[in-house]
Amino acid sequence: MAVTEPAPAPPLAAHEGILRRQSLRESAARTYARSLPIVPVRARGLTIEGADGRRYLDCLSGAGTLALGHNHPVVLEAIKRVLDSGAPLHVLDLATPVKDAFVTELFSTLPRDFADNARVQFCGPAGTDAVEAAFKLVRAATGRSGLLAFTGAYHGMTAGALAASGGAEDVRVTRLPFPQDYRCPFGIGGEAGARTAAHWTENLLDDPKSGTPAPAGMILEPVQGEGGVNPAPDGWMRRMREITETRSIPLIADEVQTGVGRTGAFWAVGHSGIVPDVMVLSKAIGGSLPLAVIVYRSELDTWQPGAHAGTFRGNQLAMAAGTATLAYVRENGLAERAGVLGARMLASLRSLAADHPCVGDVRGRGLMIGVEIVDPEARPQGTGTEPPPDPVLAATVQQECLSRGLIVELGGRYSTVVRLLPPLTLTDEQATAVVDRLADALAAAERSPHRRLPTGSLR
Repeated sequence: MAVTEPAPAPPLAAHEGILRRQSLRESAARTYARSLPIVPVRARGLTIEGADGRRYLDCLSGAGTLALGHNHPVVLEAIKRVLDSGAPLHVLDLATPVKDAFVTELFSTLPRDFADNARVQFCGPAGTDAVEAAFKLVRAATGRSGLLAFTGAYHGMTAGALAASGGAEDVRVTRLPFPQDYRCPFGIGGEAGARTAAHWTENLLDDPKSGTPAPAGMILEPVQGEGGVNPAPDGWMRRMREITETRSIPLIADEVQTGVGRTGAFWAVGHSGIVPDVMVLSKAIGGSLPLAVIVYRSELDTWQPGAHAGTFRGNQLAMAAGTATLAYVRENGLAERAGVLGARMLASLRSLAADHPCVGDVRGRGLMIGVEIVDPEARPQGTGTEPPPDPVLAATVQQECLSRGLIVELGGRYSTVVRLLPPLTLTDEQATAVVDRLADALAAAERSPHRRLPTGSLR
C-alpha cells in the first residue's frame, strides 16, 4: 500500500472552532466529547494526534473496538483491496466472497463444538442491534417472553438492551446479582459470594412463587465493561451454564467488548470453558468499522425469513477489515499476549494502591482493566467495609490523565472506575508509559481540591 504524506494539522483556531461548533450543533446526549475535548486528525496504533498538535496515548480504543489500534496496516490494506476490486459496497444480505471469507475466519475462532453446529445472523451495524436480535431469537425459539439479566450489566442503548442493562423498566426482565469481590452484593465476596449469587439465581428460578416470568434466555457479560470492569468468576460462569442448561434456558454471552482477544482468550467464555447457546459479537469484529452479528446453535434457528432484517447488514468494508483483524489476532497470538501484558499491568497498578489511598480496587482481565476511585476519608456506608466511590475525584483523575496525554474512560455505577482498553498491539514500553502517566495523574488529582459529594447520595 502506497505511503502518503500526512495532511498538516489545522491551526489551533480551527481546533477551537470545531469544538465550539460541536457544542452548538450536536445533541445534549453526546458523551465522550464532553470529557475528552480533543479533535483527532491523525492516528496510528496507540497514538492519536489532535488538531491542536498534541499527541495522546489512546486507552479508550473506540470503547474497545480497535483491537489492533488505529489504522493498522493489515486493516488498511484489506479495505483498499475491496475498494480497488470494484466489488459492491452495499449488498443487503446477499452472499459475496468478502462475506464468505469473514464467516469462515470467524467460525475458525469459535469453540469447535459450537462452530460445528452454529448459524450466524448479520444484524444492524451496532452491538445493541445484535442484542435485540438475540432477544428476538430466543423468544421465538422458546415461545417465552421473560429475560434473565444481571445488575451492573450494559448491553446497549436500544429499548430492549436498555431494559436488560437496568436503564429502563420492563416487567419481563428479572434482575439477578452479579458476583464481585470489592462490592459484593452480599457483603462477603470471593468464592462464597459467587456461590451465594448462584444459589440465589437457582432458588429464584425454582420458586413457583418468585414472580419470575418464564425466561426465554439469560444474558451475561463474561466481564462487565461499562459496569465497572467486573470479571465473572470462572466457577460461577460454569454454574450459570449448568443452571440454564438443566432448565432449557438459552444462555446468551455478550462478547461485544470482551471478544477478539481482549481478555486474554480469543472469546472470554474460553476462560471458564463454557459453550453458550448464543454469542453476541460486535466492536472489534469489524476491524474499526460498524459490524454486528449473533452466532447461535442451529436448534434455535426457528424464525421465519425476514424475522430480523436491516438495510446495513452487508458492510463489505467492515467484513474485509474484520477478517484481517481476526486473522491477525489469531496468527500472532495477541490474545495470549494480552493475558500476559494485562497481568503485568494489573500488578503494577495494584502496587500504586499503597501510595494512593484513593485507589480502592484494581481489577480486570487481559487488557480490560479498571481502577476504582474512592474517598478514603469518608466512612463506609451500608453493610460494606469499602470506602464510598468518589465520582468527582474520578473525573479529576480522567482530566489529569488527558492533560498528560492519556485518554481513559470512566465506568461503573457512579462513573468512578478508570477504564483502560488499550489495543492488543500495545508494546511493553507503551504499557509502562500508560501506567506511569496514570500514576502521575492520580498524584495530581489527590493534590487538587475537589468537591466531595454527600456519601449518602451514592448508596
